[in-house]
Amino acid sequence: MADARPMALVTGASSGIGLELARVLAREGHDVALVARREPELTALADELRDAHGVAAHVITADLSEPAAPEAVVKALTEAGRDVDILVNNAGFGGHGRFAETDAGHERRMIAVNVAALTELTKLLVPGMVARGRGRVLNVASTAAFQPGPFMAVYYATKAYVLSFSEALSEELSGSGVTVTALCPGAVPSGFQDAAGWSEDLPLRHAPGQKSARQVAEAAYAGMMRGRRIVVPGTLNKVGVQAVRLSPRRVVTSVVRRLHPPD
Repeated sequence: MADARPMALVTGASSGIGLELARVLAREGHDVALVARREPELTALADELRDAHGVAAHVITADLSEPAAPEAVVKALTEAGRDVDILVNNAGFGGHGRFAETDAGHERRMIAVNVAALTELTKLLVPGMVARGRGRVLNVASTAAFQPGPFMAVYYATKAYVLSFSEALSEELSGSGVTVTALCPGAVPSGFQDAAGWSEDLPLRHAPGQKSARQVAEAAYAGMMRGRRIVVPGTLNKVGVQAVRLSPRRVVTSVVRRLHPPD
């Protein structure tokens, strides 16, 4: 399809940052493949983007906690005759509570989505990008990636993986025409907090300097297109990340513990 627009694959596109990234990408002239579990929300978004921007919008319903899902997603686009020019690994979720008491199945699915699916989709699509000499990968990490997170131990650890993986892969691909960007937003008002089991009085829900999902998506797109390795939206978040790097690890961990106590 020589006359086709560049194709962007966005996981977790039914809400939050993923939905807003899909809107930004379509506005900027990209066809989109929208991946999530909730088909009605994806279909409504696809219709919106077609009407507003005249782009092609593919709906791919998938549960990325299932081992076969990443390959099925890529196969659907291959059968449609589309190469992926931009991969946005946004799908992910969290959890909250004492590790000794939290549900092992929930955490198993969290690792599957936040780590395994992200890695496999990247593995499946990056070789084609390298062969074509162009491509971009945007992996959604978090400011949580920069320190341990007591009472959200598994979630913070998954985001540390995403950041480390993204930085390493970015260096590997230097000079190939393919860039890798890690997006590290702070707390964003969205359905994520409810899904993670955050109570209304949890301090992180009311952290100062929060950016909306749309603001994060705009910063992410701009940074990705510039080929930046790490994008941290918001001045306070940037300051916080640097403070974490300069502070003793044990002190940082103690501070984070107080931000989301288990009860």
